[in-house]
Amino acid sequence: MFFAEERNTLSPGRMPATPNPTIPPAPKAARTALKKLVRQDPDLARIEAEAGPLPWRVRQAGFPGLLNAIVGQQISNQAAAAIWGRCCALPDCLTPDGFLALDEPCLRAAGLSRPKIGHARAVAEAFRAGILETAALAVMTDEEAVRTISSVRGLGIWSAEIYLLFALERMDVFPAGDLALQAAIAHLKGLEARPTPTALRALAAPWQPYRALAARLLWHWWRHVTGRPSIDDIHERKQA
Repeated sequence: MFFAEERNTLSPGRMPATPNPTIPPAPKAARTALKKLVRQDPDLARIEAEAGPLPWRVRQAGFPGLLNAIVGQQISNQAAAAIWGRCCALPDCLTPDGFLALDEPCLRAAGLSRPKIGHARAVAEAFRAGILETAALAVMTDEEAVRTISSVRGLGIWSAEIYLLFALERMDVFPAGDLALQAAIAHLKGLEARPTPTALRALAAPWQPYRALAARLLWHWWRHVTGRPSIDDIHERKQA
C-alpha cells in the first residue's frame, strides 16, 4: 500500500528503515533494464547510490493480490500490515470461496471496514463468476488487464496498476495516482509541489518502457528519505 505514504515535510536526521534481508534483489532482467533507465535519468541513478540496492517486492497473483490491494487502500503501511496479518490468519481467507464464507463480524474483527468488506466480496464474487481469472489476467495486455480489474466494484485504476506491477511484475505500469510516487519525485527532483497524476504521467513518459521500474525506484527512495518500512517489511518482521 502506498496511498497513505504522503508527507509534506521530512524529519531532519531521520534514519532510513533497515533493509529487510528476506526481500530478494531485482532479477537479472530487471537489473539490465535498470541500467538503461538510470543512464537516461541521472536523478534515478542517485537512488540506489544513496538508498542501497532495489529490493524486489512481489504480491501473490489472483484473489490474494487484489485483496491485498483493497486492504492497503488509503491507510498507512503499519495499519495495512496489521490488518493483512490478521486476514492471513483467518481460515481460507485468501481464496474467493473461503472469503465469502466468513461473516462480517469476523472480518470486522480483523480490521476491515464495512466498505472494504463489500469491495472484497465483490472481487471474490467476480473470481467465482469467472469475470476475473488469474490465468486470463496474466496474458492480457496492460490496458486490457487494467480495464478488466477496474470494472469490479472496489477496484479502481490504482488497485489494478498495483496488481499488475507487483503480482504480474509488468515492466511499464505506472500508478500516477499514488501519493507516495508524487511525493517521491517532488523530493528527488526538487519540485515546488507534488505533481498531479496527469503531470506525473507526463514526467514518467521518457521512462518508457520501464516505468514500473522507475516507480519501484521512487518508492525505494521515499522509504529511504522518510525512514518508513514497506508493508512487506512490517508484516514479515512480525512473523519472525
